[in-house]
Amino acid sequence: MNTRLRLAAIFIGLLFQITLKAQTMNTNEKQNATSIFPKGEKATQNFTGAAWVKTLVANDDTLTTIISNVMFEAGARNYWHTHPAGQILICMEGTGYYQEKGKPIQILHAGDVVKIQPGVEHWHGASPTGSFTHIAINVNTENGVVNWLRPVTDEEYNSK
Repeated sequence: MNTRLRLAAIFIGLLFQITLKAQTMNTNEKQNATSIFPKGEKATQNFTGAAWVKTLVANDDTLTTIISNVMFEAGARNYWHTHPAGQILICMEGTGYYQEKGKPIQILHAGDVVKIQPGVEHWHGASPTGSFTHIAINVNTENGVVNWLRPVTDEEYNSK
């Protein structure tokens, strides 16, 4: 197994264990342990509403992968965008939205995994009623990371 696949398998295994533990916690425990990662930096571009991004694995020439924890407040979302090499989202907590151009919004929950094919125009973020956190894995960054497009309109966001 090559290094990237081995790293991804280990990371996904750890996330699976964390998700299982979170599902067995009571409500008070969940509120006290809402995130295993720091909040990160506030996203100031290419997002509507409040969101924070914490880079967990920085890009390098060996793994050519970026892994980030992204936290969205209720109603927050990123702009329409594409990834030249695709992206994987691992949903950690809350209720999120994901939409590909020309398709209906998908509701996301903790434990869901979204595999986004290269070049697919899409957006993702929190539902209107609660926060949402996901891990974003950008692979093969030597092909590019992200191409930002336009904001998601309120009409598009509320089309659910």
